[in-house]
Amino acid sequence: MKHSYLLAGTTSGIFFKLLSQNGFSPAYLGRIAFLTQNGIWASAFKKREKKKFGKIIRDYQMPADPVFIIGHWRTGTTFLHQLMALDENLVTPNVLQVSVPDSFLVSDKYYAPVMSKMMSPTRPMDNVKLGVFEPQEDEYALLKLTLDSPLIKLLFPDSDDYFLKHFEDFNPREDHTENWKNQLHIFCKKLSFTKKKRVLLKNPFHSMRIPLLREMYPGARFIHIHRHPYNVIPSTINMWNIVGRQNRLKNRNPVLTVEDVAVVMNRMLTGIRKVSEKLNRQDYIEVRFEEFETDPVTGLKKIYNHLGLEYTDKLDEKVKTFLQEVKGYRKNKFNLTETEKEIIRDKLKEQFVHYGYEL
Repeated sequence: MKHSYLLAGTTSGIFFKLLSQNGFSPAYLGRIAFLTQNGIWASAFKKREKKKFGKIIRDYQMPADPVFIIGHWRTGTTFLHQLMALDENLVTPNVLQVSVPDSFLVSDKYYAPVMSKMMSPTRPMDNVKLGVFEPQEDEYALLKLTLDSPLIKLLFPDSDDYFLKHFEDFNPREDHTENWKNQLHIFCKKLSFTKKKRVLLKNPFHSMRIPLLREMYPGARFIHIHRHPYNVIPSTINMWNIVGRQNRLKNRNPVLTVEDVAVVMNRMLTGIRKVSEKLNRQDYIEVRFEEFETDPVTGLKKIYNHLGLEYTDKLDEKVKTFLQEVKGYRKNKFNLTETEKEIIRDKLKEQFVHYGYEL
């Protein structure tokens, strides 16, 4: 599944609504044909799940204190997510579940073997392991459930700018807010129902939705992981270029500049700082990726202790096994010019001071 994977699993009604609202380029008719036939199956499974589990999920009471991993893209959110996903006291969405969020309670056994054959074994932007049951961020589910995700601008670019450039936050439109909240809550209830556990979500877009998420879940916990902008910004540009190229349905090729990505990163970090000051101390913790990467076990124990989570011996064993398995992993390396570094320092000067990033 190397192309159009962000929309694969979208029901027919939602997919055709996306096309009618945003338009498409004839050059992508192959992708559209794939997504159209895919949508027929997704729609059928959605009806089947609603009939079998609709009332059960409505009546189910999930734990009211989910855990959210937030932070800008390429800051180590996936690494932290992978480690916490090993915790048997938590349940987090996997690739299959965010691919077919309308129906995974009934369709998982049908989709799993097909997706396993179609999927690449690693992510295209960084060679991180990718599989049907690997943890994945819920934004891909929200895109299909709500039509209120900034990712729509990535799939259907209407300008040549960075698709996040003009977003002040990532909240849904005001008149769509209740539907967005309802769809996220149902998705979380379904996740929790599969194991009767507390939900763990990792989603950089949630970094600018904290007040909305707190409104939904007053007992929620937030883990903010951050990383030096010199590493984050070129890696973010590389990621969105690849994801956009593999998924867009309009014939544009937006140019992501260091300046634009730095501006968005500054907006996000500033927003997190302002909101986090209003949170209860035990509900929020900040993690520096460089320190966490050096000693993940100690870092994870610190997070668990601060948030009141139980770090068990069994989890410790799983974490150490996982770390041994990924010991040979090598991160991508990007080179910035002195001019680009100067732009980053200028746009993120307050963050350099606050987080103590080396110049």
